[in-house]
Amino acid sequence: MKYGIISDVHSNLEALLSVKESLEMDGAEEVIFLGDAVGYGANPNEVLELLVDWVRVFIAGNHDMAAVGLTDINYFNPYAKEAILWTAKQLTFKNRALLKSLPYVIKRENYTFVHASPEEFKKWHYILSAEDAYRNFRILDTQVCFIGHSHCPVTFVFHKERIEVTADKKVLLEDAKRYIINEGSVGQPRDGNPMAAYALLDTESKSVEIKRVPYNVILAQQKMRRANLPNYLIERLTWGH
Repeated sequence: MKYGIISDVHSNLEALLSVKESLEMDGAEEVIFLGDAVGYGANPNEVLELLVDWVRVFIAGNHDMAAVGLTDINYFNPYAKEAILWTAKQLTFKNRALLKSLPYVIKRENYTFVHASPEEFKKWHYILSAEDAYRNFRILDTQVCFIGHSHCPVTFVFHKERIEVTADKKVLLEDAKRYIINEGSVGQPRDGNPMAAYALLDTESKSVEIKRVPYNVILAQQKMRRANLPNYLIERLTWGH
């Protein structure tokens, strides 16, 4: 079976629509969303409505929780804070209720799905290094964990008490190894590539492929300008950083 794994849309409707089209072409039978539907971009309600109709699994991200007052925004940088305050004013009552109802982590068979990290998942820790990954592998009780949060695709492989960090686009899942996989961001990539990122999990071939797809960046930026969102957030979409 083929699963689409997506994360960090951040109210970028144009990027989400491109990823949806690409996953349909990939033959994905189910889509799993790892959080941060909102924040930064100009279409929070439209993104939420599309996701609710489309994805099978919908997990909370820190921006989702911040938009409904369930995460302290004083830890956000000024641009993120300004955007989340704007977002909170835009959300419909129905979408606020949706965000408040989201789970933080879901386990299915041999997979864990979480926005930031299995370790203290409500504290939104980043997994950026082998040391970060090691702490999480120690508590992880499934073979594979999919995460988002950093907006940068990377895979951590744990085998015989050693960790390999790889940016390979395709990873074969070996039974003797364990994996923490970040599929990158749909709506605000930060790895120097402005194209939307997602993962395709194929349980038959036991593989995960990180894929990129272009989207209408200019239209997304125009909407953000009309909403008077911070210029820094607008310009970073051009470069993917």
